[in-house]
Amino acid sequence: MENKEVRKWQNEAALRRYQMISPLLDPDIDEAKRRQLREEIAEREGISKRTVYRYEAGYRANQFEGLVPMNREKRRSQKLPDNWEEIVGEAIQLKREVPRRSVRQIILILETEGWAPVGVIRPSTLQRYLYNAGLGVKQMKRQAESRKTSSRRFCRAHRMELVQGDIKYGPKIRTREGKLVKTYLASLIDDHSRLILHAEFYDNERAEVVEDGFHKAILKYGVFDSAYLDNGKQYISRQLAGSCARLGIRILHAKPYACESKGKVEVYHKSVDRFIAEVEAAHVHSLEELNEKWKIFLEEDYQKKAHDGIAEYYRSMEVEVPAAGISPKVEFNRDERRLKFLDTSVVAEAFLHHEKRRIDKSGCFSLDGRDYEASVALAGLEVEIAYDPLHKETVTVSLGKMEKIEAHPVRIGAFAAKTVPRPAGMTDMLPETSRFLDALEKRYKEDHRLMADALSFGEYGKAGE
Repeated sequence: MENKEVRKWQNEAALRRYQMISPLLDPDIDEAKRRQLREEIAEREGISKRTVYRYEAGYRANQFEGLVPMNREKRRSQKLPDNWEEIVGEAIQLKREVPRRSVRQIILILETEGWAPVGVIRPSTLQRYLYNAGLGVKQMKRQAESRKTSSRRFCRAHRMELVQGDIKYGPKIRTREGKLVKTYLASLIDDHSRLILHAEFYDNERAEVVEDGFHKAILKYGVFDSAYLDNGKQYISRQLAGSCARLGIRILHAKPYACESKGKVEVYHKSVDRFIAEVEAAHVHSLEELNEKWKIFLEEDYQKKAHDGIAEYYRSMEVEVPAAGISPKVEFNRDERRLKFLDTSVVAEAFLHHEKRRIDKSGCFSLDGRDYEASVALAGLEVEIAYDPLHKETVTVSLGKMEKIEAHPVRIGAFAAKTVPRPAGMTDMLPETSRFLDALEKRYKEDHRLMADALSFGEYGKAGE
């Protein structure tokens, strides 16, 4: 397997392991709850508790790199039967007929009915497939239990413990050229203080705008413990999951259609609606102008305005609230929890996209329909490129231990560009000497010197006799 394929597999395996153990990394849970979670994870994933503990210890010791497997020797050694899909279908039917049937009972029935030879179906493998079908023991128990409380409200105790993210449709802008542009507001809100860590209007709702929001929020306020997101395609991208994993941020997803769990975001969106109503009367003609007005509104209105949710939170704990109320900005700034900032280069590297490209004979490569100029010295070679998807004016090109090169879009001007110097090995320059022959000559002289010394010592021995 080529190195790039091995690394891709290792990163994907590490990301799966991180997502598996992320509930164990919550600093607020006690050891008893952590042991219970290990058991649940082991049962759900079909692995041993020892393996779960090993993944957890590896992450605590070396962060994301501690989850990267050494090689691919741990692939499933037992090949599934050719009729595995039919076996799983029968297993699901057996589980639905009698929900209390254990996995081993189901395997016994399948073996007795001739669906598979004895010993071929592994309990852990079948259990994992049943869980993915929604028929795990814990899943069925939760479905059977009625809700014990009608309240689903929550609030974290300190800032930057949990951040909620969402995308909302913004106003349509008519540019001065007459073009109609749809806008989308991507936001990140601190769960405790309700402070908006980042909110910006974009002309699309792709995953890249979410990554951009995370990047800017972390640079401004530092890293947060967890992010609570919905299940939109922008929030379940592998790139976002990998970036957050490298920074130690847990990703939590809301259950589908669980609107009550996003109450803070919905309240914030009411303020956004007020802004949209005002900005439609302001005749904004560009995305830059829209974001400038939004920045002022956010800082002077929402962030400094008393928030009813904050007051209600403290009253629920029987804590007196000032008559003027508490604004998100005041609540965020008075929290005693220290902010954790990372080096900007570390944060930037975590959010870079990495791809493979082959350099053509002119020293260029293509990215999203644009040609970038790297170096003719790399012609014909496959390199790795790293770039920010929203700022692609500069793309970093790397190959092994070679010094990284900054590539820029090719621009055709009125005059030809200066000729790029070729490597010495590709020019007609004649060398002053043959370094290979010189090396052989040096070795030859060294060998004969040693031989002469040996002969001289031999003559000395004979003289002594």
